[in-house]
Amino acid sequence: MKKLSSRAVAALTNAVLICVVFVIGAVCFLPSVSAASGVDDRVYYRGNASDGVSLMINVYWGEELLDGFLKVLDDYGAKVTFFIGGSWADDHVDLVKKMAEKGHEIASHGYFHRDHDKLSLQANREEIKTSADFLSLASGKKVRLFAPPSGAFNSDTVDAAEELGLRTIMWSKDTIDWRDKDASLCFRRATEEVKGGDFILMHPMEHTLKALPKILENYRQKGLFPITVSDNIG
Repeated sequence: MKKLSSRAVAALTNAVLICVVFVIGAVCFLPSVSAASGVDDRVYYRGNASDGVSLMINVYWGEELLDGFLKVLDDYGAKVTFFIGGSWADDHVDLVKKMAEKGHEIASHGYFHRDHDKLSLQANREEIKTSADFLSLASGKKVRLFAPPSGAFNSDTVDAAEELGLRTIMWSKDTIDWRDKDASLCFRRATEEVKGGDFILMHPMEHTLKALPKILENYRQKGLFPITVSDNIG
């Protein structure tokens, strides 16, 4: 067998070292899939229902519109999940009770609309527990879901919610109705390519109320039923 020259051996060694350095660099410096995407398999972005969709109505304002929302939902036999801020609920207990009495799900949206990704485990626990306990008392039904305000959460947030027996909920479609005050845009974002299992985020806004009957009619035509988030998760 012919021996390699010292120059060839050195070149081969250098090539191997370069490959090793490249692999180590890729492992050390490139983020993993979970780190890059922020995925936590305990967080729900959609449900399992094949023919059910869930409207998530986040409430920290809009009390003057909620009777209108409840009437439209009644007209279409739709059930939704209201994610309610504790500080708002403290001033509007009668509306919380009315939502629950009409068969809608009451869930926590924190107490003071804080950025939960900046809170410690203990601070997350206190914020979530205070709101969930108050909403359970006000509605007469056990609160089982928590949606972090602004969608901001970290592992401590999910841990705290889990310790308190609550599932952490995000969304698959966002109407962004708090920013874009346009009924037609709200309708499009709530219905475009919608499918069973979707969670659709909205707020009690005047243009959202205007779009709501058309949204529910669109779902009806597609054979989709508006159900609570808990029913969607199954």
